[in-house]
Amino acid sequence: MTHPRITIVGAGNVGATCALFSAQRDLGEVVLVDVLDGLAAGKALDLAEAAPLLGTSHPITGTTDYAATAGSQLAIVTAGLARKPGMSRDDLLARNAEIVSSVVKELVARSPEIILVIVSNPVDAMTSLAHRASGLPPERVVGMAGVLDSARMRAFIAMEAGVSPKDVQAYVLGGHGDSMVPLVGHSNIGGVPLSERLPADRLEKIVERTRNGGAEIVALLKTGSAFVAPAAAAVDMAQAILRDEGRVLPCAAYCDAEYGVGGTFVGVPARLGAGGVTEVLEFDLSDAERAAFDASARHVRGLVRQLEAMGY
Repeated sequence: MTHPRITIVGAGNVGATCALFSAQRDLGEVVLVDVLDGLAAGKALDLAEAAPLLGTSHPITGTTDYAATAGSQLAIVTAGLARKPGMSRDDLLARNAEIVSSVVKELVARSPEIILVIVSNPVDAMTSLAHRASGLPPERVVGMAGVLDSARMRAFIAMEAGVSPKDVQAYVLGGHGDSMVPLVGHSNIGGVPLSERLPADRLEKIVERTRNGGAEIVALLKTGSAFVAPAAAAVDMAQAILRDEGRVLPCAAYCDAEYGVGGTFVGVPARLGAGGVTEVLEFDLSDAERAAFDASARHVRGLVRQLEAMGY
């Protein structure tokens, strides 16, 4: 096989959109897996029929059988329940733990060299669980969180300032939830600090909207949660790994000495390339940012302890 095989687990909105973006970028062969008979096969066939229009030259298949995933270089795990109105990401902890644990064991049994990109919520805790359940080195397990949160912050800044989002740089670190840490001081518009372009009260509103970005969409949709931006974020990570791009993206990566969090998967700037996470970059945080980041890491560790108490 001369091209990568990418497995996407979960053929719901996020998973199917990951498959679409992977095909559009022609990243490699796509295998879409779902437990519901016919769901992955139907969506994969729809995508395969669009292949002449998408510009992809690689196979796209859908199945309920993990045998088809054998030899995968990378998997994006979206399986699990999505949030509904009134739910937090943490409310999904127990429900999704069993699903994620089972999925990663199936994947690693057939592809022992695989790299896992975890999307299932609460993503920091699920990434930690996937690491333990898979037995993989920590650099080959990474969670999608900060890429999405940072993209949301960039979009909100662009809306407020009336500029192209392509010219906005922003970073959101910490856990993917209410405790996330949008870094205003490390964000800019065309290299100009945000504080020179937007007043403090507007910046605070952007920070709050970023923290509530997922909930805002859940409240509007009423019967589901965001899927286009999460899928785009996950595929950005997959592309950086599969094509060894060395991109620095905020991800739920394993930190020990870095940031002083002591063996925790949490949102940090990570360099992604062949092999997964090749480096964790340490930002110079202000006292307030450091305190917020430490609080977010404590929250993530609390979720992990809950998982351990459940036997995961």
